[in-house]
Amino acid sequence: MSNVYEERATMIAAGELQSFGPFGREHCKNHPNAVNLQLRQLQPASELWSSDGAAGLVGSLQEVTLQEKKRECWLLRKGSSVDSDEMEYDEELYAAGNMVIWSKGSKSQASHVYKAFTVDSPVQQALWCNFGIPQKKKDEKEILEKTVCIVQSSCVNVHSVTGKDFISPLPFQVSNLWPTKFGLLLERCFEHTTVCFSVFREPLPTVFSMLHPLDEIAPVVCRPTGLFEAARVQYVSDSTMKIVFSNCEPSIVMTYDTVQCIHSVWALRKVTPDEQSTVLKCPEQVDTPQGLMPPSFLTTHLRNVSRMDSPGSPFHCHALHNQNRMTSSPGLHSRTHSPSISSMAALSRSHSPGMAAPSFSVAARFNMSYHSSSPRGHSFLPSPNSTANESVLVPEMEPIVPDLCIEQLWSETASSHREMSCQASKVFITSDLCENKYLCFLDIDAMLVLEANGSLVLYTGVTRVSKVFVPGLLSPTFSLSNHVTHLSTPMDSVSTPAKATGRHIGRLEEVAMPSPVSELRGSTKHHETSWLGDYTFQQSVPYIHALRDPVSSRVTLELSNGTMLRITIPEIATSEMVRKCLQAVRFILPKETAMKVLIKWYNIYNAPGGPSAHLEWNLFVTCFMTLMGYNTERLGWTRNLHFEVPLSPVIAPKKARPSDTGSDEDWDYMWCSDYHRQVVFRHACGAVSLESTDTSGCEESLSSTPALHLDPSAPLFPHIPALFYVLHLLYEELKLDELQRSGGRSLVGLLQQLARDLQLEEYIDLYWRDYPSFITTFKESCIIDQAQMEQMQRPSFLRAEPPCVFSWLSSCLRGEEVAPFPYLPGICERTKLLVLVYSCPNILTMIFQLETEKCNPCFSSRPSFTLKDLESVPFGVALPIRDAIYQCREQPCSDWSEDVCLLIGRQDLTKQAHKVTVAKGKAVSAPATTEAEEEEVGMTDLNQDVISLIWSQDLRVHEARRLLQSSRPVRVSVVHLPEVSDHEYIEEKENKLLQLCQRTMALPVGRGLFTLFSYHPVPTEPLPVPKLNLTGRAPPQNTMVDLNSGNIDVPPNMTSWSSFHNGVAAGLKIAPASQVDSAWIAYNKPKSPELANEYAGFLMALGLNGHLTKLATLNIHDYLTKGHEMTSIGLLLGVSAAKLSTMDMSITRLLSIHIPALLPPTSTELDVPHNVQVAAVVGIGLVYQGTGHRHNAEVLLAEIGRPPGPEMEYCTDRESYSLAAGLALGMVCLGHGSNLIGMSDLNVPEQLYQYMVGGHRRTHAGINREKHKSPSYQIKEGDTINVDVTCPGATLALAMIYLKTNNRSIADWLKAPDTMFLLDFIKPEFLLLRTLARCIIMWDDILPNSEWVSSNVPQIIQENIGNPVVSEDLNMETLAQAHDYIIAGACMAVGFRFAGSANSDAFDCLYKFARSFMQCLTSATATVTGHYNLQTCLSMVLLALSMVMAGSGNLKVLQLCRFLHKRTSGEMNYGFHMAHHMALGLLFLGGGRYTLSTSNSAIAALLCALYPHFPAHSTDNRYHLQALRHLGVLAAEPRLLVPVDVDTLKPCYALLDVTYKETPWYEETTVELMAPTMLPELQLLKKVKVKGPRYWELSIDMSKGTQHLESILSRDGVLYVKLRAGQLPYKDDPRGWKSLLAPNVNNRNSEVRTFKVQTSWLSTAHVSPLVNKRDTLALFSAILYECVTQENPEMLPTYIAIDQAVRTLEQTEMCETFALWQMRLVLELCESRVLQHRLREGAQGRGLLLSSEFLPVMKNSADGTLDRWLTGDTVCTSVYLYCDTQFLSMGLYVPEHVFGCDN
Repeated sequence: MSNVYEERATMIAAGELQSFGPFGREHCKNHPNAVNLQLRQLQPASELWSSDGAAGLVGSLQEVTLQEKKRECWLLRKGSSVDSDEMEYDEELYAAGNMVIWSKGSKSQASHVYKAFTVDSPVQQALWCNFGIPQKKKDEKEILEKTVCIVQSSCVNVHSVTGKDFISPLPFQVSNLWPTKFGLLLERCFEHTTVCFSVFREPLPTVFSMLHPLDEIAPVVCRPTGLFEAARVQYVSDSTMKIVFSNCEPSIVMTYDTVQCIHSVWALRKVTPDEQSTVLKCPEQVDTPQGLMPPSFLTTHLRNVSRMDSPGSPFHCHALHNQNRMTSSPGLHSRTHSPSISSMAALSRSHSPGMAAPSFSVAARFNMSYHSSSPRGHSFLPSPNSTANESVLVPEMEPIVPDLCIEQLWSETASSHREMSCQASKVFITSDLCENKYLCFLDIDAMLVLEANGSLVLYTGVTRVSKVFVPGLLSPTFSLSNHVTHLSTPMDSVSTPAKATGRHIGRLEEVAMPSPVSELRGSTKHHETSWLGDYTFQQSVPYIHALRDPVSSRVTLELSNGTMLRITIPEIATSEMVRKCLQAVRFILPKETAMKVLIKWYNIYNAPGGPSAHLEWNLFVTCFMTLMGYNTERLGWTRNLHFEVPLSPVIAPKKARPSDTGSDEDWDYMWCSDYHRQVVFRHACGAVSLESTDTSGCEESLSSTPALHLDPSAPLFPHIPALFYVLHLLYEELKLDELQRSGGRSLVGLLQQLARDLQLEEYIDLYWRDYPSFITTFKESCIIDQAQMEQMQRPSFLRAEPPCVFSWLSSCLRGEEVAPFPYLPGICERTKLLVLVYSCPNILTMIFQLETEKCNPCFSSRPSFTLKDLESVPFGVALPIRDAIYQCREQPCSDWSEDVCLLIGRQDLTKQAHKVTVAKGKAVSAPATTEAEEEEVGMTDLNQDVISLIWSQDLRVHEARRLLQSSRPVRVSVVHLPEVSDHEYIEEKENKLLQLCQRTMALPVGRGLFTLFSYHPVPTEPLPVPKLNLTGRAPPQNTMVDLNSGNIDVPPNMTSWSSFHNGVAAGLKIAPASQVDSAWIAYNKPKSPELANEYAGFLMALGLNGHLTKLATLNIHDYLTKGHEMTSIGLLLGVSAAKLSTMDMSITRLLSIHIPALLPPTSTELDVPHNVQVAAVVGIGLVYQGTGHRHNAEVLLAEIGRPPGPEMEYCTDRESYSLAAGLALGMVCLGHGSNLIGMSDLNVPEQLYQYMVGGHRRTHAGINREKHKSPSYQIKEGDTINVDVTCPGATLALAMIYLKTNNRSIADWLKAPDTMFLLDFIKPEFLLLRTLARCIIMWDDILPNSEWVSSNVPQIIQENIGNPVVSEDLNMETLAQAHDYIIAGACMAVGFRFAGSANSDAFDCLYKFARSFMQCLTSATATVTGHYNLQTCLSMVLLALSMVMAGSGNLKVLQLCRFLHKRTSGEMNYGFHMAHHMALGLLFLGGGRYTLSTSNSAIAALLCALYPHFPAHSTDNRYHLQALRHLGVLAAEPRLLVPVDVDTLKPCYALLDVTYKETPWYEETTVELMAPTMLPELQLLKKVKVKGPRYWELSIDMSKGTQHLESILSRDGVLYVKLRAGQLPYKDDPRGWKSLLAPNVNNRNSEVRTFKVQTSWLSTAHVSPLVNKRDTLALFSAILYECVTQENPEMLPTYIAIDQAVRTLEQTEMCETFALWQMRLVLELCESRVLQHRLREGAQGRGLLLSSEFLPVMKNSADGTLDRWLTGDTVCTSVYLYCDTQFLSMGLYVPEHVFGCDN
């Protein structure tokens, strides 16, 4: 019997044949060019190209000979899609002529065209390739772009699946393209006679890479491994090296040297910076290795290495296990990773990638080229003979930086007897059944493998499995037995469908099967010619000529007559149970043994005419036990398994067919069957009088059988203990899956047999307890003597006590110490997962910390564990997890990942984690407007759903929109007095219109704030910009009034700045998250020059919302060179705002060109417009904000006091430039205070103080000191500082540098003078700036009350204002103006301090002062202060009020704005209108979604925007550049929180608890808000919580940081919430009286819609009435109601399962104890310490998931039943406890062991 287990030649059956033709060929026939192609006459020819196998990219090209010399080629690959219903399909890429067809098809769906392409010239090659698009953030993975590449002679067309098209021109002729992990590899095409050299005789690179179609093609560098030298890096310039294979995972390339006939394997990777610099430097001369080692030693060593080569092997494989190369001796890893089967030595090249041997080949190559008589100048390494100047690159040539590097992993040894030009015809990566990976390359046309005799043979890795029988296709082996005598086989052993080989698996008893393993090359060729030469055979029977297009398990057979057939290679197993067992076997056995077992099973299972699928398990058991040495014909239970072919080697090959009438054995089988035992068991339980002797029938029949023995020579005999253990662990895994538990019952028969024979009594007891009635049918055991026991390898992990997963989980619930539970990696994944969950001391704690890898590796490492998986876990095991999930559902963390939120059943959090923004609601529309009018207004993009919730009681938003619209004619009402002539009347109307136009031109600034970030543009459409309509309509005839009639003088360029503001307002609508690119920005450029100002404003707006960074540098240069002033201003401010605080050098250079002070002293003076200089100076402040940059600070400090210049070049609008320099200096040193590092010598605060109060000018030490020396010839300032010019800038610079520092000494500098003498020396409006500056330095002292505001007024003013008796020395006008401006400055400070807070105290304080100023305007005292001054102060207080109430839409502020909007006469100029409408815009900032921040950066932006000197007319930029008014946008931040119902996706109301942190001014406070609501600044908050009971609770904790809430607010503030069952939204049920759960009983049935119907509830509702008993119906009704109200419908199956388990127990139907185990786990959870502690705490909703009344009832029922079992002595108990005497004592312990009863 020693040879019965030896491998014999076997055959498997392939799937049915299907004729095959490329789908693209058929499709091309319908193409217009098909007439010329004549595709019907295409004949397949030699195979040209093979692609990547491992990545699924498989296929080949075919050359076709035609009259037009067209050729066709196609690739096939495996495709899969999660979106489509078809999970797996084939993809074909077909190319012929100028066409490429990409098609898809699957088993269930016919092939169809996915994409088709037609190009201009013939297609040379078509392939799939993935390009990586790197992301901006380093930690983000690059996105893969899937493309099709079509190669033409001069270019490569790249088409992505997303619709992008690229054309990459080819700078040289390409011979081949290869797809890689990083992109494309291109091989340069060389003529055989010429080799290209550079100028200095350096060979040109031959291999290039293209990482993206838009990237430049770059040469590839290589790092060969040298033996006697360090690895050098150089370009790949060897024209004899051809690429024959590329692969993505692992990223490798195989090359072939056409001269030396050597294959090499290289790792392809990104080039390192060191390698880049090495290659780009001038290469040095290479030292020769001569003298390091004698050549004789090298030759000897190479000869020794080459002995390991097998010259006759068609496969050259090496394992790919170790991708990292180790330095080790050549023999160390030669056989490590390959199965040690006898043929392995000949089949494998025996080279692991870790070997050092391949490195000799490179040295040998170097040696050959050195000693060669005909030197080659195009090798990898430069020839050592080359002189130094030959290898020096031209220094002026800028080389292309390489992207990729190939590093040598392995190379063939140079073999003297190898045939020349034997390049591998196929290269691919394969893996065997034991998951070893091999890189294979074939020397003959053959793998499946088409052997030289025409047979198809299947190999796994390098191991021969079997021949493949193709139904309906004869193998030439059998037909040619007359020609090749030593190949003849017994024809009667051939298995075909027509001639089955009886009832056993047919084996081909081949005498001398010509395997590629054993045949030498010469003999193989002899066989090939001997049978292929037979012309008559070729004519009569088509044979398999070649194989092609492997996809998954499918392959195409190419027959000799040109037809193609498609076959499928069968799987190793179809049953999940058998598959798992094979996995376990493979895991535990040595590789060689596992390979034999798997091949044996594969041949038996897939034999021609083999068993059907439902007999698979029986076949596996028999095969498996036979291999372990069992005689399955003598074991009773295996003899009767339903399979047709015995496998025991002791049985004759052909067994006589039993008679159809049956035999006594059939009766014996039925008598001992499992089914018979169950029937007897049930009747015995029902009839107590049944005699117990009836159950002993099988004992008597089996006791007479002789003793059974095992065959110790069986291959698996030594491994029986290990195999038993892994199968037991698999059995425990199956117990944890409801869907696989039936497989456990099948497996337990095999396990109990092995346990009996191994004498493992504890294991038998375990199986007995699990299946009491089933196990009693097995009584046979095989005798294994002591000597045989010693032959077995008994592993250390096989212990006497069996691992039982239920018992282990039970111990965990009781809080006992447990040992680690064993599991099989990759097989027992569910065991691992559940054991890890239970092993945590508190499951609840663990689920709460799902995100931490340390606490919960199972959930994070296997995110696919979902609620659906939990449904198949037994109810007792799942209950603790369900309970923990339910508790998490009640109180989740807001920042959990999407997978975790899905697991706990919180759809609201899942949606939140998925980062989906709410769908845009209907646009705001006033009742009487049409759609066309809405588009004109430009304020229609606000979300109506949100606005209707925020302001549901009135139409304030419509009113704000009416006030801010500028696209309709204004109403010009002028009374026509009788004495006024018609001409004068017309002039009067036009003068009135001119006044109204001052207001219209100021509106866009406010509109930009109102519509901020509310619009997502369509990339194919230009941005709609509302018109600026400066015409009017005069009632009653509604006649048109126009300013262009020439009746009155209109200022020139009056509309230039208003158009600019209109463009900014339109651009600010674009949300930061919109898809905007450089092309779209350029696409919006207007064609008419009249709109250039608008476009300039649009560019600035794009910078403010961050999109201008996408504008190409070329476009920026183009815009600036046009010399358009407005465009330059908008662009410079825009790019600076987009690069805020980045110190970006490219932007710095851009700005410096426009600032003379930043240019070198010797540079040419550029004629830069003054306003552009101002914009550039502010731009420097923005780019360097908060950086404290020394050089820029020094220059800006000097620029504040820049003199007018000798030639008056800087004399115009000096105030705005000085102010800009001061603002920029303040921004550069923002908040630094006295910590100005490296600037102590500049004396910044002292210099600023001097600029503020005046004095002698200091000498500057900077590079521009010469410019500051020369005085002006016209303006006689002398050497004193002009305070009127420098004071505002210096004051605000001091304020920003010392912002929030509470530096009292600096603040005292800014105090208002307290004497009349000093008050006369300062402009009143400068007092406003000083007061504001002083207050924001002393930030913490600002209080929101009128007392604090008044405290800023000096005592001399306070005493005399309002006093009727005033001293003659006092100027009352000066005092009044000083008083009003100081009050206005203090009010501004309150506005800054409480910006965006909606603080009621601050609002009341400011509103009071605003009212008082309005009263002053109408009173007689207005003449003392002056209307202009009062109007200025009122405007500042109104702006302060709007800052505090920003985004709130407060009605009182709106009323003030509306009142001032209507005032157009008198002192009301353009600047005041701008201030009032900015206030209105701030009040409704971003449509109520945005408010203001009080960060340092925001304060700086607001100081620039709200500078308290507004322009007198529309072209006024003297004191302040108008464009800076828009910088206030930088202070806006989204803080509106909008609850959105996750089911309806509509905004809704929800109650929030907002908890403030403790501060010096107030303790920790919680306020209740109704969302949608504006949140306070996030740094002030501790927690935001969605309150119940309407919605599921959700808490956002700020102690971990504000990032999560910031991300929610930035995505439109959408916070998803979920309604609880039985509740209605606040909008439908404001008081909660309509809820189904409300106390009012009368409303119980009124609102059925409050429940969401689920299918599980409906099915339970239908099942319940089927139970006749009334109490059961009541029980189920109560359960259903509880599940509905508690919103845990997933608990319904658990309730039902518990009820069924108890009922089954009462009916004494106990075939298995599975349900009993689950009941025990449920009860132990109820009694666990964690749950008892939770119940004692008494927190609402924190008890057990199950009803508190349900479990005690079930427990009592079960206890009573078990008591009756023990006391009643029923047959049921005796059957359950019946066993051999050795197990009797254990069996009596069953009730307590299984159920945990006290009896």
